[in-house]
Amino acid sequence: MTYTVGYIVGSLSLKSINRKLALALSRLAPPELRLTEIPIGELPLYSHDYDPSYPAVALDFKDAIKASDALLFVTPEYNRSIPGALKNAIDWATRPYGSNVLNGKPSAIIGASPGPISTAVAQQHLKTILSFTNSPVLGQPEAYIQFSKGLIDDKGDIQVPSTAEFLTGYMRAFAAHIRRHHHDIPDL
Repeated sequence: MTYTVGYIVGSLSLKSINRKLALALSRLAPPELRLTEIPIGELPLYSHDYDPSYPAVALDFKDAIKASDALLFVTPEYNRSIPGALKNAIDWATRPYGSNVLNGKPSAIIGASPGPISTAVAQQHLKTILSFTNSPVLGQPEAYIQFSKGLIDDKGDIQVPSTAEFLTGYMRAFAAHIRRHHHDIPDL
């Protein structure tokens, strides 16, 4: 069974270290996972005024989530929380009331930062938000990647063997999480 995993990068920067991490994860993922980016940069700021007539970019965004078997959130931490663009995207995904495309969609969270606590606080906030949206989040292993120059090369290869091993295990755990939620294997 092959699963389509839509990944959402919380940073809008094309040179984001989290975008580099997402590329690396797509290279380390087990063969049954096919990762595809779901972009968020073109979404306008959400307002319930859009509910009667969603803009095409928001409909495309929701359709991409619907077409995914699972979601991977790869995000930096801004001011001890998630970036505003990521929160905006989640608002679009869950509105209008009754059309939450995150409902029941298995997900995982990972992030990179140069700081020693990496993205721990942002990930905790995102877990709270996703819990409310009824998106079952991978609980273990948690992955807070302290990014340093040379960790990931331009092709998306992890240059530190212990980090590559950890991230490979993380992606295997995510694949098992997806299978559990798609009832391909029983819950443990």
